[in-house]
Amino acid sequence: MIAIAPVKQFVITDGMDDAGVARWLAERLAARFAGSDEPVVIAMPGGNTPFPIIAELLRLALPWRRLTVWPTDDRAVPEDHPASNTGALRAAFAGSGARIISLHETAAVPRFALAWVGLGADGHVASLFASSGPRPDDPRSVVRLTPDPLPPEAPFARISLTIPALLNSGELLVVARGEEKRAVLEGACDGGGDLPIARLLGAATQPVTVFA
Repeated sequence: MIAIAPVKQFVITDGMDDAGVARWLAERLAARFAGSDEPVVIAMPGGNTPFPIIAELLRLALPWRRLTVWPTDDRAVPEDHPASNTGALRAAFAGSGARIISLHETAAVPRFALAWVGLGADGHVASLFASSGPRPDDPRSVVRLTPDPLPPEAPFARISLTIPALLNSGELLVVARGEEKRAVLEGACDGGGDLPIARLLGAATQPVTVFA
C-alpha cells in the first residue's frame, strides 16, 4: 500500500452551482492570461459534470484563442464516437478558437496551469481505476488500460494521463456531485484509504480546490 498523506491545502466549497464554478475557473484563467502572452494550457475531464460548466464558462469574455485544452482521459473510440471525451470537448469549444489536443501514448505532455480532475464514486480519477494500480511515481505521462470491471455505461478501453502528469500542474480542481463522491473525497483528503483519488491528492503539493 502507498502511504497517503493528508492534503493540507484542500479547500471544499458546498453548494456551488455550475455558473459559480465557471466564474471561479474564469478568474483563474484570466489571471493566467494576464500574466503572460503565452498560451494557457489546462487539462479537463469528460463525463457528465464538466460540460454544463463549460457552457457557462464560454459565456464569459476571455481570449479563448489563447487556451489549449488537453483531455485528462478518453475512451478508445474515434473522436466522432458519442463516447469520445475529446470529441465532446471539441464540440463544447467549437467556435471559441480554443485548441483541443488529442491524447495519445507518445504525446509530449506539458505542465498544466490547472488540471481539472474528474472523480468516480469508486474513487477513480481520469481513467485511473483502482484495478490499474496508479502510482505517483509512474515514469509515464500517458497510459492505455482496460478497466476491470468495465463500467457498463462506458465499456471501452481507456487512455489516460497518469498521476505524475496530473500533478505536473499549478493547481488541481475537483468538481464532484453527490454525497457518495463527497464522502470519497473527504476520506481521501484526510489521508484515508488507497483509492486513486487518495493517491493523487496525497502526493499533491500544489493548491487543491474542490467543489462538492
